[in-house]
Parts: sequence; structure tokens; C-alpha cells
Amino acid sequence: MSDSSLWSEVEVTAVRGQSVLTVRRNVQPLKLLSPRTAAGSCHVVLSSYGGGLLAGDVIRLRVAVQPGARLLLSTQANTRVYRSDDGAVAEQLTEAHVAAGALAVVLPDPIVLQAQSRYRQHQHWHLAAGALLLLADWFHSGRIDSGEQFAFTGYESELRISQEERLTVLDRFAFRPEEHIATSPAHFRQHQTSLAVYLAGSPHDARYQQLAAVLQAQQTQTRAGLPVDVSAHDCVVALTQARPGVLLLRALGTSRTALQPIYDQLYQALASTELLAFAAGLRKY
Repeated sequence: MSDSSLWSEVEVTAVRGQSVLTVRRNVQPLKLLSPRTAAGSCHVVLSSYGGGLLAGDVIRLRVAVQPGARLLLSTQANTRVYRSDDGAVAEQLTEAHVAAGALAVVLPDPIVLQAQSRYRQHQHWHLAAGALLLLADWFHSGRIDSGEQFAFTGYESELRISQEERLTVLDRFAFRPEEHIATSPAHFRQHQTSLAVYLAGSPHDARYQQLAAVLQAQQTQTRAGLPVDVSAHDCVVALTQARPGVLLLRALGTSRTALQPIYDQLYQALASTELLAFAAGLRKY
């Protein structure tokens, strides 16, 4: 965990029915914004002073969502990861605790891995009994609109979710275009962007059931699950129940536009009074 002075911090506490940002501490290059909401939830936006991550930048973030509080954690825009000429890696570390009855929603814009960039992220979310987590992890193969595709050097991601002090999710992914064939059917083929959405909590929680229904509705509809020829689809979605109380959605798309409807449906569901109680997507887009 190292020196606490190196870590940015966010703490959200339920006070008289409102989720209040009680701790906000920025450590460069991360900048934390807190736009006001009309509902009882708290919204924290991750931004940066340089418009992205330079080689060697390290973001360390601690998040605490106290009992009964509700937090939306998002980003101001795509997180651009710039080229590394000396082998240095841009890195983001997140250590988070979600207390009993609390809701944490993490819906960032995509990580955009520019040519010759190196990026690594590690997240560990600790959920108490009765806590609910909806978390997305989204990356682009490059500046898609400019025709840049899988020109980055390396990408690594590790996500851990512990529920009641028991590790229930350990998801690791690494990709190096020089070593892997991005256009292989075993990897991405024609798809240029990848999204994973994790839902973790009690399957008996009405909030969990509400969000699970949204994720289930996204799955590509065929009799056998995925289509035989995924290359014919701009967006391919698969849903897995990894274990009781953990749903995992994975989606590949040819562009952001192909995957954006998944976020739109989640934003619409999250606007219900049982969840965030405000339309976060309207404010952003």
C-alpha cells in the first residue's frame, strides 16, 4: 500500500438520506471533480491535468463507500495513454471498500491506447455483506477514428473483487500486439474495442436483480448463444454467471458507437430511485 501521501482518496458517507463526499484528496496527475446531483447519490469524476496519462505516470486511488451510501465513479472523457519511448509504463491502481447496503457504480469512458503506449491497471474492490458493485472496464485498440489499431506496445489489467473477505473474482488480461495477432479469430478479428461489465452483490437484492435484467437483455440473441460467424456483427455480447452473486458481461465492438447502447441501457436503469436516482448519461452526453 506504500506511502499514504502518494494516494488520492475518495470517501462517501450517507448523511440524512444524502450521499455526501466527506473526503476528497487529489494527487497529481489525477484530478477529482464532484458535480452536484439533484438526487441523494454522489458523483465523482476522474480527470487529469494533462488530458491523459504520460509514460511513467502512476495514479493511486483509494475509495471508501460507507454504509448505505451511493457513489457513481466516472471519467471526464476517454483516458488517453500516450506513447512510451523509454519503456516506462503508465499505471493506475485502485483499492476500494464498499460497506453494507452501499452501492458503487464505476462507468468510465474507454482507455485509448495510443501508438507505442504501455499501460497497466490493478483494481481490488472489497464488498461487505449487502454491498452492491457495478463496474465496467473498457478499452480501445487506439485512436480508432484516425485508423490507429493495435499499435500500442502493451496492456495489462487485473481486477479482484472480494465479497465478505472472500476473493470471488480474479480477472487478468494482458495483450502485446507484437506477440499476439490482434486480427486472429481467437483474439479480436475486426473488432477494435472491448468492454467488460461486472455485477457483484447478493442475488436476493432487488437492486442486483434490476441490473442483472439489464445485462441479460444485452446478450447477443441466437439459439446457441453467440452467433456462428461473429465477424458479421459490429457488436458481440456474451453474459456469464461466474458464480452466485457475480455476473460478467463481455462485449466486442467495431467502434464506440457499437458498444455505447450498453452504457445507455445501464444509465437508464440506474436513474431509478432504488439505485442512483439521477440520469447520469444525460448530463454527460
